[in-house]
Amino acid sequence: MRAVVKTSPGPGAELIDKMENPRPGDGEVVIAVAAASVCGTDAHLYEWSKSAQDFHPRLPLVMGHECSGTVTDVGPGVSRVSPGDRVAIETHLYCGHCFECRTGSAHNCRDLRLLGLTTDGVFAEQVRVPESACFILPSTVSEDTASLFEPAGVSVHALQRAGSVAGARVLVSGCGPVGLVVVQLCLLFGASTVIATEPNPFRRRLAEKLGAIAVDPLQASAEEEMAAHAGDRSGGVQVAFETSGAAAAYPLIWHSLARESTLVTVGHPGAEISVDIARFVNKRGITVKGIFGRRIWDTWEQLLALVESGRLDLSWIITHRFELEDFKDAISLLSQDAAKVIIYPNGVPA
Repeated sequence: MRAVVKTSPGPGAELIDKMENPRPGDGEVVIAVAAASVCGTDAHLYEWSKSAQDFHPRLPLVMGHECSGTVTDVGPGVSRVSPGDRVAIETHLYCGHCFECRTGSAHNCRDLRLLGLTTDGVFAEQVRVPESACFILPSTVSEDTASLFEPAGVSVHALQRAGSVAGARVLVSGCGPVGLVVVQLCLLFGASTVIATEPNPFRRRLAEKLGAIAVDPLQASAEEEMAAHAGDRSGGVQVAFETSGAAAAYPLIWHSLARESTLVTVGHPGAEISVDIARFVNKRGITVKGIFGRRIWDTWEQLLALVESGRLDLSWIITHRFELEDFKDAISLLSQDAAKVIIYPNGVPA
């Protein structure tokens, strides 16, 4: 089979044409990958940035982790899925035995393996995963949309961690795909105002189309704009989501948060960030919550319900489609005028 492989430390990856086809072991399945969406983590891995290295990738490694596809083969002991089932993949491959797995936090398993980071991923014609990673899809969900369930699930998890946003003024820092879905969900769940900060004009326009107030955080007037939109009565936003992973985003966020507000951190900064605990956390009562992936499986079920009901549309966020051999162009688009970029390892559908 063909696959995009990170062969050694340093920038780059290569397309290998004659990889051995995966075979399922006990409790495993093989999936023909239909659609694989490209994530910022894939770009960091391709560039070999510090944030990617912090995941301790095991090289050589097939890249990619967000996908949908069809089960083609199953190993011994598989009982829940069958060949022909259409699935999306949970990329946090959990052990099922540790304390976290047994108490409802399998997404934070202490023996966690990460698809496309510590085990071979989905920028390939086929991928082998545990049966336990498969989320069976109803016929109503397209493979394109299903390939976005992993990143959109991060957005749903962020809202779950924040608690209610009904009637709240909300800040969303970063308008990549995860941030844009957070904007969409906040408005869907009743936020009174959503302010989205994003330096890229293309992505600011997408946020505005959803109904957000878009602010360029690089402008000198950004803090004044935030104060004006947050309103005098509240003294700032009640909930903030940081989705970009940009360390430079935090000063504006801290100064925009109201007293007794909540900050949910989603993006992974590539450097340590200092914070004045006494000033912001103690004296202003700000609560900081982090998320990692999706809650298994309640996040997925909530996301599916929203998509099937028609209340949440994900298809609009796909802006570009590529063949597998054009993976370098797909990755480079993430820093340009794009939202979600999809790679089709078995060919772009007609």
